Amino acid sequence: MEISLAKIAIFIVLITILRLGWIILNWVWIRPKRLEKCLREQGLQGNSYKLLFGDLKQILKMKDQARSKPINVAGDILPRVIPFHHQMVENYGGKNCLMWIGPTPMVIVMNPEEIKDIFNNLNDFQKTPKSPFAKFLMTGLLEHEGEKWTKHRKIMNPAFRLEKLKQMVPAFYDCCSQMIDEWKTLVTKEGSCELDVWPYLFNMSGYVISQAAFGSSFEEGRRIFRLQNEQAKYTVKLLFSVYIPGWRFLPTKMNKRMKEIENEVRVILKGIINKREKAMKEGEVTKDDLLGLLMESNYREIQEHGNNQKVGLSIEEIIEECKLFYFAGQETTAALLVWTMILLCRNQNWQAKAREEVMQVFGG
Repeated sequence: MEISLAKIAIFIVLITILRLGWIILNWVWIRPKRLEKCLREQGLQGNSYKLLFGDLKQILKMKDQARSKPINVAGDILPRVIPFHHQMVENYGGKNCLMWIGPTPMVIVMNPEEIKDIFNNLNDFQKTPKSPFAKFLMTGLLEHEGEKWTKHRKIMNPAFRLEKLKQMVPAFYDCCSQMIDEWKTLVTKEGSCELDVWPYLFNMSGYVISQAAFGSSFEEGRRIFRLQNEQAKYTVKLLFSVYIPGWRFLPTKMNKRMKEIENEVRVILKGIINKREKAMKEGEVTKDDLLGLLMESNYREIQEHGNNQKVGLSIEEIIEECKLFYFAGQETTAALLVWTMILLCRNQNWQAKAREEVMQVFGG
């Protein structure tokens, strides 16, 4: 009996090892090569798949090379920002082509008619599965599909209408004024000075989001902003490395810190939302910040459907949309403002026309 049990145990272990081996082999080689064959049969050109890494090593190498040189602001920005993608499009004559993010193929679509077709048939073109680490930073509307995407979009849309956004202008003005006052102080002290505007604009855009999103809960919003910024650095680092299944469960220093940040952001947001929810039930006037508008729209949607909780957003879903708003708005806005200032500095006639327009619209 003991021999039979031992043989059974060995057999089970061997089967488990073989199955695990097959899963790994299929993930790193068989499935990518099969997909590559299918895509090439459709006329797509690109680099051949390289075991496990795909084009990742070359993407990172070209990015480092591009950033090691001074930026040429008078030329094409694409070779600086996305050098590998730019090279692929150049190499294949601006036609659709193929690249590899690890074992996952990515198709670059250049034909305007095909791009239009994709946007008109979003349910047929599913979004790329995100790395499990990406959930620490954001989920929400960005990764939802089908009916869930439609529900979230419908509830969020009223908060971004023009008349609602105009109500946030005073918050934008206050944050900008504080930054300009800091610059004036520096100039007053030194007469003139060379200023790195990036950190100022980066912080200002974060403060604007905090103010516009949470209003009176501004300080809590700033704390979320700092935590999300730290989380973004960890997430980007992991997204540009090969994901090993199960790695996120290991108690590494980075994994533990990312979970701590996730929990702290969730606790802060849940506290703010619970306060707002209580105030709404007590009949207080809804605040004009993003969170207030989102909760008002969500509450109205639930009421219209007879308090059917499946219709509206849960607190967890509202939390995810708030996190997404932070991530999607902060660095993109700062980068746009910096690039705008660079172009205005290089083109004095544009700067003069912009100043003239500001004076016409706003007066003194």
